Amino acid sequence: MSAYGALTTAGYRAQVRDAATLFFTFAFPLVFLVVFGLIFSGQEVEETGRPYISYIAPGVMSWGVGNAAVFGIAFTLMQWRRDDLLRLIRMTPTSLPTVLASRYVLALAVGVVQAVVFVAVAMLPMFGLELDSRWPLALPVLLLGITAFLTMGVIIGSYADTPEAVAAIANFLMVPMAFLSGSFLPLDMMPSWLQTVSLVLPLRYFNDAVSASLSGAGSVGDIAVDCGALIAFTVVFAAIGLKTFRWSNRA
Repeated sequence: MSAYGALTTAGYRAQVRDAATLFFTFAFPLVFLVVFGLIFSGQEVEETGRPYISYIAPGVMSWGVGNAAVFGIAFTLMQWRRDDLLRLIRMTPTSLPTVLASRYVLALAVGVVQAVVFVAVAMLPMFGLELDSRWPLALPVLLLGITAFLTMGVIIGSYADTPEAVAAIANFLMVPMAFLSGSFLPLDMMPSWLQTVSLVLPLRYFNDAVSASLSGAGSVGDIAVDCGALIAFTVVFAAIGLKTFRWSNRA
């Protein structure tokens, strides 16, 4: 078996064997959908006339997928480095791209499953999400969003040396970003200055692109612009991640 195959298989087994990881990856984001979906059931956003669920479902889904990508790679890199696994891997012909690619394919698989489960629940009669005919565009958007947040997770995993540090840094970034990017409340309801602040956050573009794809909230051109922004964030995060990556805590 190749190094890529071995690392991917090991990552998959660790993912499915950890009940806590499975819960916080798949069930935890659904809690927010259920809570906000029931609170705003049947209501519309006054500023746009669109139902709340068309904002909440894509927004919470994007946050959940991005959150899983960030935490998944950050915890893995921190743990492997702390246990000296990365140092041992470095002594083999295995390259850094191979290590990251093994986590990338897992993040993509997890993200797609998350999205399918999330949309299926959001379409239940009690929530009433209606898919637009352009919903297949959500697939490339998911790929770009997961890639952007995975590269962010590489930076966190390279800096943090303990599980507590990973959780603190990731939550410090992801929780405020969720509120400022419109994951839990529509951006149209926020002050204009907060909407301006959200323009520097990758989750804003992930939310908007997913929302436009699933519920028809924007044009194909809007989706293309959001995808371009996600690509730009990915390039920046990847450059920082490669610069700060550490194979060992001893370095």
